[in-house]
Amino acid sequence: MSIGVAAWGLVAGVAMGKSGMGVPLGILMSILVSAGSSQVAALPLIAADAPMWVVWATVACVNLRFLVFSYQYRPYFAHLSRRRRVVLSYFMGDTIFAMFLRRYPEPKREPGQLDYFWGAALANYGAWQLAVIAGIVAGHAIPPEWGVGFAGTMALLALTCSQLRSRSTWVAAFVAACAAVAAYALPLRLNIVVAIAAAVAIGVLAQHTRVEASPR
Repeated sequence: MSIGVAAWGLVAGVAMGKSGMGVPLGILMSILVSAGSSQVAALPLIAADAPMWVVWATVACVNLRFLVFSYQYRPYFAHLSRRRRVVLSYFMGDTIFAMFLRRYPEPKREPGQLDYFWGAALANYGAWQLAVIAGIVAGHAIPPEWGVGFAGTMALLALTCSQLRSRSTWVAAFVAACAAVAAYALPLRLNIVVAIAAAVAIGVLAQHTRVEASPR
């Protein structure tokens, strides 16, 4: 998955390099934010000299999915101290979340969970930051015709498809896709939040239905 993450990071880095932000400031933003979708969403607003609260609101809306991720992680890491959980939250990512739940589908503590998280997180973080910094430094040297962003999209799509292992996950994915397309016109990329909310609602409903239908 690091190949897809690096391709996505390279696209984000090139976009940051071409925005006129400057190499030092672009690298600082990548280290502080460390979230590709929100970085790319904030760039046109910064370039257009939008009010700071608009930039913050946009980044917060795009990153609301991490609220869902952290809630799913809670059964695994709730026993850790708050300081350690805060550090873990910084290294969360879409690919790490999907791979972790595939490895540990049951929400309970098991040996090796923290080591697995850190292994995946450090590999993901390293690939991402190196690719972003390379994109920032290279800037205009990488033409958009190369289509490197497509590699990242295909990697995420492949990872998503690997998680569709039951009827409820297929339904949740279909509902999320329909919600994202239907709400595409919303500002600040709120269609992503709408899609996540729809998928979570369908998943919870399916889980309750399955529990009620199972024999006592």
